[in-house]
Amino acid sequence: MFSKRIFDIGFKDALDEELSRKGISIKELAELANIPPATIYKITSGDRDPRFSTIQAIVAALEPNENRFVAVIAAKFLLDEVESQMVKIGDREYKVKGYPAYTMEECIVSAVRAEKEGASGIVCAPILASIIEKVVDVPVAIMKPEVGTIIGALQSLNHRVL
Repeated sequence: MFSKRIFDIGFKDALDEELSRKGISIKELAELANIPPATIYKITSGDRDPRFSTIQAIVAALEPNENRFVAVIAAKFLLDEVESQMVKIGDREYKVKGYPAYTMEECIVSAVRAEKEGASGIVCAPILASIIEKVVDVPVAIMKPEVGTIIGALQSLNHRVL
């Protein structure tokens, strides 16, 4: 994944590698990213360090939205309702990819696997978020149950306790 390689080998080298791998010319990339070709030539020759907005445009052009996904780590029955859906976050669309897990260990393994597979972010239970944030380098968000969900669980418990 190009955006990950930037941090491993540097932007210029990662860009050269990705252009070669995809068989894209600098002119074609310039059109895809809506950047002047001269800017990309200067970056690839090492004459200029790119601005952040330039990096964003190039990454967006080389890693199209259909490859982006957000990982949701939860019990399988919860994932059945959301897996494979497309969600719009800001101006981008992401596919939801489920990672079923039932133990803390499975959740940590799922988080690492999701990051390695290219997840743009991870959604998980509140109790797991602080642990997962320590082992991955992608954003982590928590699922907050609604009050109605908690009330329903309490009512279910009440029927079993009495």
